[in-house]
Amino acid sequence: MPALHMYTARGCSQIQPTKSHQCHACCDAGGYVSTGQGWEEPQKAEPTTRGKEETFPGRQWTDNKSKLLDSQQLRAAVVPRASMNHDEIMAGVEKLRNKHVFAKCFHQDGEPEMSFSLFLFFLLLQPLHTSWNDGYFVCHDDLKPNIQKEGDLVLGTFFFLYVTNMVSPVVRQSFLVKSEPIRPLLWHWKNYQHVLAFYFTVEEINRDPHLLPNLTLGFQLYNIFPGERRTLEDTLMWLSGGDAVLPNYQCKTKYSPVAAIAGTSPAFSAEIETLLELYRTPQVTYGPFDPMLSDKDQFPSLYQMAPEDSSLVHAMVSLLLHFGWTWVAILISDDLKGERFLQHLNVEMVKNDICVALTEKLPALKTMYQPSVNTVLNRLSLLSANVLILYGEAGSLFIVEHMSDYFITTGKVWIMADKWHITAFEIFQMLHSFHGSFSFSQQKREIPGFQHFLKTIDPSQYPEDFYFSKLWILYFNCSPAGSACGKIGECEPHTSLESLTGLIDMMTLSDFSYFLYNAVYAVAHVLHEMLVERIAQGSPEDAEQPIPPPWQLHPLLKKLQFTNSAGQLISLDKNGNPGVVYDIQNAVNFPSGLGLLVKVGEFASGSPLHQGLVINEEIIEWPIGFTQTPRSVCSQSCGPGFRRIPQEGRPVCCFTCVLCPGGHISNKTDTEQCTQCPLNEFPNTERSRCLPKVVSFLAYEEPLGTALACAALGFSLLSAGVLGVFVKHRDSAIVKANNRALSYVLLVSLAFCFLCSLLFIGRPNMATCILQQITFGVGFTVAVSTVLAKTVTVVLAFKATGPGRRMRQLLVSGAPNFIIPISSLIQVMLCAIWLGTSPPFIDTDAHSEHGHIFIVCNKGSVTAFYCVLGYLGSLALGSFTVAFLARNLPDTFNEAKFLTFSTLLFCSVWVTFLPVYHSSKGKAMVAVEVFSILASSAGLLGCIFAPKCYIILIRPDKNSLKGLKDRSSRINPHSEGLSHKSSSRF
Repeated sequence: MPALHMYTARGCSQIQPTKSHQCHACCDAGGYVSTGQGWEEPQKAEPTTRGKEETFPGRQWTDNKSKLLDSQQLRAAVVPRASMNHDEIMAGVEKLRNKHVFAKCFHQDGEPEMSFSLFLFFLLLQPLHTSWNDGYFVCHDDLKPNIQKEGDLVLGTFFFLYVTNMVSPVVRQSFLVKSEPIRPLLWHWKNYQHVLAFYFTVEEINRDPHLLPNLTLGFQLYNIFPGERRTLEDTLMWLSGGDAVLPNYQCKTKYSPVAAIAGTSPAFSAEIETLLELYRTPQVTYGPFDPMLSDKDQFPSLYQMAPEDSSLVHAMVSLLLHFGWTWVAILISDDLKGERFLQHLNVEMVKNDICVALTEKLPALKTMYQPSVNTVLNRLSLLSANVLILYGEAGSLFIVEHMSDYFITTGKVWIMADKWHITAFEIFQMLHSFHGSFSFSQQKREIPGFQHFLKTIDPSQYPEDFYFSKLWILYFNCSPAGSACGKIGECEPHTSLESLTGLIDMMTLSDFSYFLYNAVYAVAHVLHEMLVERIAQGSPEDAEQPIPPPWQLHPLLKKLQFTNSAGQLISLDKNGNPGVVYDIQNAVNFPSGLGLLVKVGEFASGSPLHQGLVINEEIIEWPIGFTQTPRSVCSQSCGPGFRRIPQEGRPVCCFTCVLCPGGHISNKTDTEQCTQCPLNEFPNTERSRCLPKVVSFLAYEEPLGTALACAALGFSLLSAGVLGVFVKHRDSAIVKANNRALSYVLLVSLAFCFLCSLLFIGRPNMATCILQQITFGVGFTVAVSTVLAKTVTVVLAFKATGPGRRMRQLLVSGAPNFIIPISSLIQVMLCAIWLGTSPPFIDTDAHSEHGHIFIVCNKGSVTAFYCVLGYLGSLALGSFTVAFLARNLPDTFNEAKFLTFSTLLFCSVWVTFLPVYHSSKGKAMVAVEVFSILASSAGLLGCIFAPKCYIILIRPDKNSLKGLKDRSSRINPHSEGLSHKSSSRF
């Protein structure tokens, strides 16, 4: 049986807060000893005799008491070699027990606390494994589990630096079992800036004589593995203080874990918080703010360094409104954080009429080509929206970034919370899918001295950091002397991280690095304040244990406020933070794979929605496919002169443009209602603005007004001329035969009818408006009643054939002549009633013709107007009826046919007038009324007096009694006697 190599555990002590007194197995599981600088294989040494026990030089006892104990007390921890199987282990243990080489683990009071069976239980948990070669895992594939730096106060820090293959051929039954070698598959070197920022902060604090004097900060640095299998393993390893997992125990006598610094993954912080809460150990996160982690009932020991991004939604909506993007797609991670962001974003978008074209919840990427990923990206390629909002955890957002090699997503503007969430996963490629995107990050200040620190460091300054050496070898193909890998090749002069700008951007301070800087300082300030208080109190208990236990930090962390070296006020109380200012950065990717974030604007959360945004459009780089500011709308904007009508069943951003109705305008884009122009204004052709209307009326200067005025004057002069002819030939037979007095009255009334039409031409005033209708009504009443009197006279003349008859008496007494005053009196009474109730007045007509305001005479009472016109019509109809009945009387002195035709023409004109008048607008309406007056008057004048003037002026031979008799006898030879009798009656 191979001999057992036995050595004593170095510096084993129990973790204090649990008050558990169980003994433990050796911290150096697997035959390795923790030295603070890595793992060392125990060196063979000659045993020395100390009492009855064998010890090995170079090993220290756990208990300071040098008293030797009997064989039933466990003082040393025995570990098997890697090559031993289970039976050999059991045999070796029994042999050692018989030789009384075991010692019991001691409590502080020296009492034994661990039985042999319990020790054996932990011993058997150790697996068979193969020892590692230091040089192999440092410079090749296998990695150490952590990076350690000794200090009085130890911070546990967790970074996401690489992804490893977590599939193991052996199913692990306990976290106490040694895990398989760590072999990374994918490195995220951009996150290494977080590690460098952590180094810089720790060194700066340790150099500060005013912060934690006489105490140094140490750390244990672990990688975050995406999954729950190894999450608790690294945390327990840090709490134990060694390279193995030993719950409730610390493997070093002077080991004080005070706080955990974690970030970038809220899921990881939530998982380890369950364990840290058992020890009441604070956890300060430097990743993005997560609302789930702010629940103090569930996570009482967790503090988030990043301020809450409650104003991020307002910042994004302001950017959308600035560029007029109203049709967007939203991609969020499928978790509580994404759900809350979507809820707040939808509320703000509805308030500002921004519509969602597509909402996709992205699951965490499990496999490279899972169907849900392909489905999402197929939808994106067919999306009509040119703007996409991206928000969530990096694990979900990796879907879009990773698949951009296989799906065309160029030509889209991405808006994201912080591009640092995604840059860890970026793939170097030309025409990157995020080129031209916008990133919102909370404004931060530059850390003094950090740029110089990045330019001057190299792996030789951190020999324990094998990550740094790997990065240097990967990008510079060399390694300086003193680094973890030793000297490899020759590095060019002035080789520094600044030279990596063409590959990865290490020099630009990320949000997470800034939050990490503040997180470490927050813990340091709290520790310093607590130590100051303890020294001020000066209690003996504090003197024995100067390092405060972790759970005492919580009250101070909750009310912590300090100003960092960049001059910014830092507070873990979210209610105490001032308004957040967001930097708007434009992602610019170059063909070489370099990606830069260029600040193009900012948004102040305390400002109103439309005033807090400041952006410089001239320096913005747009995505491939756009040469100017992209548009992202469901429907093209409705320009001035149009209004939009929503499309049924679609979002409000999808609409149809309709021209504004007459008299309305819209001088804005995408207006929903058109504005009506005032009455004295009219819309232009484009219906985008109102123009003053032209005041118009039927003026004498216009051709139409001039023509009508000339016609009125001409016809009135003609009437006067006919009157003159009749007066001159008043004793002629034809004048006497046609009732000379009535002819004079008719000619005078017709002249006035022609002249009254002039009142309708020119700019109306109150006098002309009243006189228009009065003169028209009374003048035509006199003319029409005169025609009626003449017609009745003709009938009576031919009907009164015998002496003594009543008709003869009416004719001789001149009774027909009374028709004129009686009819006129009735019309005057109607006009008086009209003027007394609702007289005409000056009015404007702004609707008849586009761009014009017509000054017209409003008739006041339309009923009165039609009563006057109806009365005239009844007189004309009576005249026509009587004349029509007398049309067959003898022709010698009979003008009944001419009277019939004249009244027929008069009635025809005014019957036609009614529909034409009502269908006319503006000046045309006035012209129609004037034309009707002239036409009806001219019809009476021409039909009645033209034949008589023809005989008087051209055929005077017929203007005698003999001529009339000859003409009558030729026409009707049987009417000679009647004609003679009739002529004597006229």
